[in-house]
Amino acid sequence: TQILTGLLLATHYTADTSLAFSSVAYTCRNVQYGWLIRNLHANGASFFFICIFLHIGRGLYYGSYLHKETWNTGVILLLTLMATAFVGYVLPWGQMSFWGATVITNLFSAIPYIGQTLVEW
Repeated sequence: TQILTGLLLATHYTADTSLAFSSVAYTCRNVQYGWLIRNLHANGASFFFICIFLHIGRGLYYGSYLHKETWNTGVILLLTLMATAFVGYVLPWGQMSFWGATVITNLFSAIPYIGQTLVEW
């Protein structure tokens, strides 16, 4: 459902910082069932992460971390999912999105030598 709702939302999204929030508001207010599609997409992402965290807990309980390649692949997938969720959170470009992006990107400033350059880039 995430892919389907994401594609439906993308048909009305404007990828411009000055118009992104307005396009999301337009989708929720004027597109038929746009509010429902957006809420399904947002709550679907939350449910997906609940399933992911349950899967991680099960893996810890059963000792799956002993299989290094499988565990490392899972960690890489988790980081990829978190990055994808972050981008999805930032896309509407409202106040919460803006400040969430500001906080997360400023975490890179803690990296020695290159951190500040990464944040400014």
